Amino acid sequence: MPRLSTATRTSRLATLALCLSGALATASSRASAAGPDPLPLWPEGAPGAVGDEERDKPGVRVYLPEKEKATGCGIVVLPGGGYAVLAMDHEGHQVAKWLNSVGVAAFVVNYRLGPRYRHPAPLEDAQRAVRFVRSKAEEFGVSPKRIGIMGFSAGGHLASTVATHFDGGKSDAKDPIDRASCRPDFAVLCYPVVSLTEPFSHKGSLKNLVGDNPDPKLLELLSNEKHVTGETPPTFLFHTSEDKGVPVENSLTFYAALRKAGVPAELHVYAHGPHGVGLAPGDPALSTWKERLYDWLKGSGFLADVKRAAVKGKVVVDGVPLRWGAIGFVPEKASEPVAWAMISQGNYSISASRGPVLGKNGVVIQNLGSVEPRPTIEDAVEITHRALVVDVVEDADLGTFDVGQLLRETM
Repeated sequence: MPRLSTATRTSRLATLALCLSGALATASSRASAAGPDPLPLWPEGAPGAVGDEERDKPGVRVYLPEKEKATGCGIVVLPGGGYAVLAMDHEGHQVAKWLNSVGVAAFVVNYRLGPRYRHPAPLEDAQRAVRFVRSKAEEFGVSPKRIGIMGFSAGGHLASTVATHFDGGKSDAKDPIDRASCRPDFAVLCYPVVSLTEPFSHKGSLKNLVGDNPDPKLLELLSNEKHVTGETPPTFLFHTSEDKGVPVENSLTFYAALRKAGVPAELHVYAHGPHGVGLAPGDPALSTWKERLYDWLKGSGFLADVKRAAVKGKVVVDGVPLRWGAIGFVPEKASEPVAWAMISQGNYSISASRGPVLGKNGVVIQNLGSVEPRPTIEDAVEITHRALVVDVVEDADLGTFDVGQLLRETM
């Protein structure tokens, strides 16, 4: 190999350095993001503000999805940080970008923190953020009836406080924002702090929110599992069993309260994972929580303005009732919820809260076999052959689907 002159080696090293510098600069620009500038929640100053610094000025960063993706759903996002700091990257900005990717508008709040601010300042900021988004729903392209609250860790405590402590707004208020309700239409609680009275409470959040010697009545008021009612909005929760920062009992207790009150709820507890995971990138199991959230949002009807119907009917095969199966009603729009029910001895029914959307739906019927002490079929089989379409109206008796006849008609 020929030896290079000193000048040539220097030139090549300089070129390499420039390339490396450019690559690092590109990587750095991709890794760093300021996000949108926050809009002030109170342009004239927040109630109880003790100064005029940035930390005295709660605001909301608005992230809107591309118009062709927009579903009209909006979520107010509350990052965690023990009521002392805000995890604005992995529990704010990154979450907002993911929500945008599935057509959901995100509104990330920088709420006031302790020890400079105690309760009720963070709650006032979060409630104001919900009112702010609802009052400007048309401007932001969201439905005022599909605005949720989402919180992580201490932000989860704040979100659960908003979900259990709300009002319908003040109709005579001078400020149009104050006329809007602060009740979220749904809640998403991610490894949340919930209780301030149980042994599994997070002591740091408690101290930063209410101080060293809080009134026991205040602790009761802010132990949100004790304030769940039938008016609490539908809630999605996820946590991990290994969370040592905020034990999973916080989510378990809140979920049990939701069930007792008859509030629709879904809880996912993952076996592994520490506290504060955000979207959990790189963990093939834990990172799926966001897909489960998307499924829940869609199935609950929060990704589309739809009306749903109670339906019932019968499925037979050449006059013989299908013994054990499943039926699904698939709407034309992908963002609208699919309705699904089991079939037993030919019969099925679905309540209006879980029923198919009004209008045209494809019908998919599966034969699951029978309930016998021996196998009767090799696999579950779709027996509609081609998509059967029905026009769903309110409280519909869809009559009898004779699948045998359908099969012959569509072949």
